Amino acid sequence: MNTSENKNTTWLFEITPKNKFFSLNIKEVWQYRDLLLLFVKRDVVTVYKQTVLGPLWYLIQPLFTSVTFTIVFNNLAGISTGVVPSFLFNLASITVWNYFTSCLNGTSNTFGNNAGIFGKVYFPRLIAPLTVVISNLIKFIIQLLIFFAFYIYFYSQGAIISFNGTTIFFPLIIVIMGFLGLGLGMIISALVTKYRDLTYLIGFGVQLLMYVSAVVYPMNLIHEKMPQYAWIIKYNPLAYSIETTRYMLLNVGEFPLLGMIYTFVVTVIVLLVGIVLFNHTEKSFIDTV
Repeated sequence: MNTSENKNTTWLFEITPKNKFFSLNIKEVWQYRDLLLLFVKRDVVTVYKQTVLGPLWYLIQPLFTSVTFTIVFNNLAGISTGVVPSFLFNLASITVWNYFTSCLNGTSNTFGNNAGIFGKVYFPRLIAPLTVVISNLIKFIIQLLIFFAFYIYFYSQGAIISFNGTTIFFPLIIVIMGFLGLGLGMIISALVTKYRDLTYLIGFGVQLLMYVSAVVYPMNLIHEKMPQYAWIIKYNPLAYSIETTRYMLLNVGEFPLLGMIYTFVVTVIVLLVGIVLFNHTEKSFIDTV
């Protein structure tokens, strides 16, 4: 092909180095939506393909965790959940918490887990962490259905639980938890390419984070029992999301409006920082992974 023909050629896609400091690449991600759906299907099908119980692990994990927390924290430690059954109180918290941790853990080593495919073929790298968020959403929906099954059971037994006017905004809580997990995960994944030992701290850190996110106790309890440590909960955006979840689904506690505004702002900041670091790291990660 001669020079004149080259100039008149219109390319369908043009791959060039990224020079922008911040870029969401939404248009490009949309162009590769079929690949995104393929990755989601792969994750859902293969994760439990060679396990004994298969998808039942989606159900067993939150149920066993809720039972354990009920026995340890509510029965032995005496933490009161008011008129709400302790098991249902814990199940509501754990269901939402699991979605956040699944997004965080799944995206925290994006470059390491996908180094092979990243080094061979081009596609928007943001698809990899987005795949984790969407595939875990399917898992969350399954666990949420189990929660509603127990909700109906306890309600039929006379438990004082109900929805309220804010329940229709519950999907926004899930979006916030997913984006917060995505943002933190991308930040960690960018750091892991240089500091490998961070991967060993993630699991331990998530466990500690759970205990300071009001997952197993009401937020007001920490103010009553240990007011000197209340600031830890006050500045933790996850605690407000968990507390709001229980308010929306069980009508217990209070709706922390200012806390949710604070959580939304933090989520946006974390997500933007995560995208910036992720875009910067993808340019040279293959040399360090």
